[in-house]
Amino acid sequence: MPIRPTLLFCLVVALGFSAKGQTPTFWLTDPKAGVLFQKHPATSAVTGEPPEQISLYTDSLYQSMDGFGFTLSQGSASHLLSMSDSARQSILQELFGSGENDIRISYLRLAVAASDLNAFPFSYNDLKDVKETDNTLSQFSLSYDTFDVLPILKQILQINPKVTLMASPWSPPTWMKDNRDTRGGSLLPQFEEIYALYLVKYIQEMGKRGFEIDAITIQNEPLHPSNNPSLLMLPEQQARFIGQHLGPAFEQAKIKTKIIIYDHNADRPDYPIAVLSDPLANPYVDGSAFHLYGGQIEALSEVHRAFPNKHLYFTEQWVGAPGNLEGDISWHVKNLIIGASRNWAKTVLEWNLSSNPTLTPHTDRGGCDRCLGAITITGNEIVRNPAYYIIAHASKLVDPGSTRIGSTAPKNLPNVAFTRPDGKKVLIVHNDSAKEILFDVKESEYNFSTSLAPGATGTWIW
Repeated sequence: MPIRPTLLFCLVVALGFSAKGQTPTFWLTDPKAGVLFQKHPATSAVTGEPPEQISLYTDSLYQSMDGFGFTLSQGSASHLLSMSDSARQSILQELFGSGENDIRISYLRLAVAASDLNAFPFSYNDLKDVKETDNTLSQFSLSYDTFDVLPILKQILQINPKVTLMASPWSPPTWMKDNRDTRGGSLLPQFEEIYALYLVKYIQEMGKRGFEIDAITIQNEPLHPSNNPSLLMLPEQQARFIGQHLGPAFEQAKIKTKIIIYDHNADRPDYPIAVLSDPLANPYVDGSAFHLYGGQIEALSEVHRAFPNKHLYFTEQWVGAPGNLEGDISWHVKNLIIGASRNWAKTVLEWNLSSNPTLTPHTDRGGCDRCLGAITITGNEIVRNPAYYIIAHASKLVDPGSTRIGSTAPKNLPNVAFTRPDGKKVLIVHNDSAKEILFDVKESEYNFSTSLAPGATGTWIW
């Protein structure tokens, strides 16, 4: 006697299989059990108390994702260059390749000249005489980046030519600033036009070397002038700089690089809203970038509601050395991989691709001396740190161009779901409770049952 469709459906769900006759594949990180981003071939049936349910809605479409990744600092590049050719090729393949054992990083942030994870601060137009100026930018040079960042970037793009590049300045040349220092100070109004041309020249010079800069933020952490290098740039100046100088300079040079504002903490959504409210700046701005050293991730949605036609990006969050695997993965997955994505971010980037055991280099007078890279490099030996696993849970399976789709969020099961360009679905779930949680996943006629241990993260694809 044939089985009735309703009975067949119940049997399929109870066994943990889908009505389409497939089983999802998933990657699991369970720090308490020592399981670190391990692939499991199928989801097993689960028994016990009535499960929670995560429902996916493929017709509820949100933002398209640009990618997941890290910042390639000068320190990161120098650590990689210190390795043997074969060891470096192996780890770069693992990070950026598309093989079975690779995590497929798809997005990198670069510093325009030095960041605080350089051995010393510099710009691309430094002058020997502190009273000198170079209004024609005749002495512009990519300088120290040609020794480390650019050679490593070239090797990365040989592995994955589709990696997207964002660039962020930490400081203009000191001769453009009111304090003539790499640390703090403000951009003098009389140099705003020249600084716009400086950024144009950077994009052009990178392009000549085969590095296409997809997006540029105006200033890293414009409200944090105690870093080294750094710059104080208030929203009214950022708006004026974009509307009167940078936007027109990009137009004249036919530069397509996206202009992204703010690039600082979620505690000041009023900053990007103020810039976007400026009628001259607004047409040139693609969107706003955020960090989460202050504020709540939901502030990104506040900016989206104010300007729904502008994009959002999450561009930086550090893991402090020596790292706390269980706590770091839980916080970062919940707030960034899931939280930033559910609040319209098109990217999620962790701070710093690699470090060494001494957490050097970093600048004096404000450089980060506790920033732990995604990997720690000692000679040819690699240690994978929390940020590696945090990003891997998204970068491995959420392809650029994937679209976030609607999903319910049961208590203690924060999650985010995507439809990839190839039509496959990806679901990332974190168990934010102190006990194992059983749950069903339902997407149209596709359903399966599974569970997560306390503090565990899973990424499913089907």
